[in-house]
Amino acid sequence: MDKRILKTKKNLYEGLLKEMKEKEFENIKISEICEKALTTRSTFYDHFSDKYELLYSLIEDLELELNNFINENNIEVKSIKEYYLVLINLLLEHIEKNIDIYGTILKKNNNSIVMDMINDTIYKDIEKVLSKYENNSNIPTEIITKFYVSAVSNICRDYIIYPNKYKKEQILDYLNKLIPSNIYKEKN
Repeated sequence: MDKRILKTKKNLYEGLLKEMKEKEFENIKISEICEKALTTRSTFYDHFSDKYELLYSLIEDLELELNNFINENNIEVKSIKEYYLVLINLLLEHIEKNIDIYGTILKKNNNSIVMDMINDTIYKDIEKVLSKYENNSNIPTEIITKFYVSAVSNICRDYIIYPNKYKKEQILDYLNKLIPSNIYKEKN
């Protein structure tokens, strides 16, 4: 993509986030985003049809970054339990790195789209990894996957909303104690 287009998108994202820190998304005007982004309305409309498309684009880019981060850093693991702990650690690292974006969208504006993005990303990755393992329980894989996706996304949500409540290491230690290690084994 052209560097000028990337720069314009980045400026518009930053303008949107600055406005979202000050007021709820529904009350933000495109002219205010443009003012914060130091760009014109016509430039805005060259790239986006409205503020909803801008927010959606921001979330899509964040999701792509999260997927790439997980794929680039996902190490080989010996068990599903270890996988969950690695995945959660990566998610928390990504949140820490982008806490301003996550926090602004989720805390100030109570926008669930960011949690939907995290859920989708986690679900796809867990589903991919579980297919490599044999289920030792009589619990359907779909139920296990949804259970862990809910748990992980709720932990991530709380980590965003209450960033100082628990340290990342504490969360990982608690989860290490909670996650069973005998549900799955590697397929032969």
